[in-house]
Amino acid sequence: MKDITPKFETLRTAVAEAFISAPSNALQLLKERRLEKGDALELARAAGVMAAKRAWELIPYCHPIPITHCSINYEFEPDGVRVRSEVKAIAPTGVEMEALTAVNVAVLTLYDMLKPHASDIEIQSIKLVEKRGGKSDWRDRLEPPVKAHVIVLSDSVAAGKKEDRAGKAVVNALKGEPSVEVAGYDILPDDPEKLKALVQRLVDEGVDLILTVGGTGLASTDQTVEALKPLIEREVPGIMEAARAYGQKRTPYAMLSRGIAGLIRNTLVITLPGSTRGATETMEALFPAVLHVFYVMRKLPHAHGYR
Repeated sequence: MKDITPKFETLRTAVAEAFISAPSNALQLLKERRLEKGDALELARAAGVMAAKRAWELIPYCHPIPITHCSINYEFEPDGVRVRSEVKAIAPTGVEMEALTAVNVAVLTLYDMLKPHASDIEIQSIKLVEKRGGKSDWRDRLEPPVKAHVIVLSDSVAAGKKEDRAGKAVVNALKGEPSVEVAGYDILPDDPEKLKALVQRLVDEGVDLILTVGGTGLASTDQTVEALKPLIEREVPGIMEAARAYGQKRTPYAMLSRGIAGLIRNTLVITLPGSTRGATETMEALFPAVLHVFYVMRKLPHAHGYR
């Protein structure tokens, strides 16, 4: 199975459609719910809903998904019936296979119940009509791209005693975002004054996004939050709430992160944990949705220091 652990849960929807043709006399019996085997429309509806919930048992690489909605609807046409399924779930992966499974089983149920009345029945098409949800739905296309700068805070890395992995993981994640340009990458010791000076300079230079890595924990040297909080003019608490909620599902230590996020003029500052895992999971939780900040600011002419 594909590893969907890094994905965050979003509302996922999918619509699938099938068409079954049959002679007009059989269709009339179906429409009037007078088939020999009973009410095929309601039985096929129930079968489709049951199938959607069991798609993961039938298709080897499907994940079990807690489905929150499944519907089966019909549209009669002169030569057949169009069957449509809609499936919804709040999940880390899509529900298109559930929708396709639902419509497949629903149309097969109709076939089974129609065949005593006609031999020339044909399932002519089964297709996915629509799917929504996932990171692609929350990705704004920003032009010009967001200029981002990564700052790693670590005495040992700055002294050359330890390799920086967390900061490089953040840089690589940013490079995977089509609307982001990595404008710089710096390594500083755990020095609040040096951090404040660099951040102020980057803000003055018009950098859109500053990501710090490290200094958000409880060690005596962890001073990133204390250094940056006085500089932040508009805190955006939901950003780090989302990151901690995402991390908490993966490790109980996420609760210990003191990271903050907010705006200094039109520059968004986000403080990430110093561990590679913590930084990576924070990026997974926040991107690309957090970039909507810049979409909003660029649409508002009254934004502070608008550029």
